[in-house]
Amino acid sequence: MEWLERIREDIDSVMLRDPAAQSGLQVFLCSPGLHAVWAHRVNHWLWRRGFRLTARILSQISRFWTGVEIHPGALLGRRLLIDHGMGVVIGETAIVSNDVTLYQGVTLGGTGSASDSARPKRHPTLCQGVFVGNNANILGDITIGENSRVGAGSVVLRDVPPNSTVVGVPAHIVYRNGQRVLITDPHEVKDPLSDAMIALAERVERLEVAVGCAQPVPHTFMDEDVEREAYRQELEQLRDFVSMGGGI
Repeated sequence: MEWLERIREDIDSVMLRDPAAQSGLQVFLCSPGLHAVWAHRVNHWLWRRGFRLTARILSQISRFWTGVEIHPGALLGRRLLIDHGMGVVIGETAIVSNDVTLYQGVTLGGTGSASDSARPKRHPTLCQGVFVGNNANILGDITIGENSRVGAGSVVLRDVPPNSTVVGVPAHIVYRNGQRVLITDPHEVKDPLSDAMIALAERVERLEVAVGCAQPVPHTFMDEDVEREAYRQELEQLRDFVSMGGGI
């Protein structure tokens, strides 16, 4: 039967991706995130067939039992792993693709209201293979690209391209396609503090021009970039030393 195959697939997925899983029986009996996903499948089936009050009541029971709140209207793909699970919230119009991993405290939250007909989808879309660290918040109708990672505690307010890693509040890209991304322009951070820093720097530059300052203005992040490069070189030397059998 198809539903038995889906249960077996879910258990195998947890066994593969969760180092703490000791056996299939343990996963079946003691994985609240998996229980929440299974309950959601029933609730979503009821929701799509018009039994919406029943679906909401059952989702509240599942929330009480597992600590995971999934709106019956959300679309969840296959092999979703909700590890630990406590405090995870998935909103009504959220879409979660296959092989996604969510840790505890993750919120796939919405912006706007249900009556806003111009923007009916108000929750995020997570593409295949996305990993979201604990207590991260992904808000609004945005898309997290395939195989991207969201760092713990991050607040994501903009689309994330595929194969990227984002961290921070608000989140910004630090890795893309396996390459480190260094932020050298405050415009890339997109928060009120960076805007204030940009305005202040521009005002200082205008004042220096007005008073005839001939000294060049140093790059804002030059010293920081030099320190980072020196630190990377030191780490590489340490790795080479350890790989050759050295000790610390």
